[in-house]
Amino acid sequence: MYYYVNKMKKIIPVILLVLSLAGCYNSGEPRERILKIYNWADYIGDSVLEDFQAYYKEQTGENIRIVYQTFDINEIMLTKIEKGHEDFDVVCPSEYIIERMLKKHLLLPIDTNFAHSPNYMQNVAPFIREQINKLSQPGEEASRYAVCYMWGTAGILYNRAYIPDSVATSWECLWNRKYAGKILMKDSYRDAYGTAIIYAHAKELEEGTVTVEELMNDYSPRAMELAEKYLKELKPNIAGWEADFGKEMMTKNKAWLNMTWSGDAIWAIEEANAVGVDLDYVVPEEGSNIWYDGWVIPKYAKNPKAASYFINFMCRPDIALRNMDFCGYVSSVATPEILEEKQDTTLTYFSDLSYFFGPGADSIRINPVQYPDRKVVERYAMIRDFGDRTELVLEMWSRVKGDNLNTGIVLLIFAVFGVLFVWLVYRRIRQYKQRQRHHRRRRRW
Repeated sequence: MYYYVNKMKKIIPVILLVLSLAGCYNSGEPRERILKIYNWADYIGDSVLEDFQAYYKEQTGENIRIVYQTFDINEIMLTKIEKGHEDFDVVCPSEYIIERMLKKHLLLPIDTNFAHSPNYMQNVAPFIREQINKLSQPGEEASRYAVCYMWGTAGILYNRAYIPDSVATSWECLWNRKYAGKILMKDSYRDAYGTAIIYAHAKELEEGTVTVEELMNDYSPRAMELAEKYLKELKPNIAGWEADFGKEMMTKNKAWLNMTWSGDAIWAIEEANAVGVDLDYVVPEEGSNIWYDGWVIPKYAKNPKAASYFINFMCRPDIALRNMDFCGYVSSVATPEILEEKQDTTLTYFSDLSYFFGPGADSIRINPVQYPDRKVVERYAMIRDFGDRTELVLEMWSRVKGDNLNTGIVLLIFAVFGVLFVWLVYRRIRQYKQRQRHHRRRRRW
């Protein structure tokens, strides 16, 4: 991702476009001339929406107006889709929400036949399609209903001036009291759960008696109790649970460790380099979470045709590159053009990217934060939908985050409230007695 100033330069045109395109459409305007998109904020490149309009006109001979809205929480997006109050044509949920939408039959299949355009969706890496298909439901192959847009990892962003490389390679560093007050965690119950349960079974993982995938998708009462125990032990070390401010705190030396996502790490590392702060990102040896965001067409969509064209357009290599450069995350598209563009000959180490780009990419100099080596990917796993256990996990998460106060502080608060209560009762009694005396005086008059 580019530096903050450059990022703002890119965001501003998008904002202006959104302001010109968003909002309610005329009831008299044909709905098939409108494409309603619901996406994460800051997740699409400069002028891409405008270029799609030109592409759609070129392919179909039809004009298309875009209504573009953003969300920042998967569940809020899902609620709107599920209730049918919004007729979005294309949305970009995360993998576990895609799985939930498939279970609830909320998606339409994506059309792959285009009059004058190649099927760019074929550019998606087979590795990515394989991962997406793990979300399939009976009679519904996930890759027919979802096309991965971006993917990334969860790991540790750390300050090399304070944290040795050897220490950052294990989740154990987050539980180390030595770094208390200098640690930030993503405010994400899923990532926190995965981190805690993996660290709790570090020995079993090392012995090979259990896998990362098995652990992160174990929602049994015993597993949740263990995750809660470890998260509560971790909590005193945490300076803050962050959604977006973590990367800036890291660049300013205000925090030394940050459990974060690879895209945020890319931004932070580049920003830090500009001010002389040495940050790096690593996937702990115990393993971690790998995630995927994908385009889908909700069943209440009014323009699935334009939605399919849009998804296809987003898989075009040049568009994929523009979106990657803008947001810092990694496109699912794996073509020679992208491989060539992303190689960095200044690097001294080589990565095996054959799992993503194919057999010829087993020794590539490329940014390992964006494109992790095959051996690193092997210790990742996708956290699936918690299903009917979601509420229980959220309750656990609430207890972890809400249990902020030690016993002494709690007792002090109760004491203060007790004093206030006694004072209020005393005041009410006094006011009552005064009214009674006044009433008696009036009767005497």
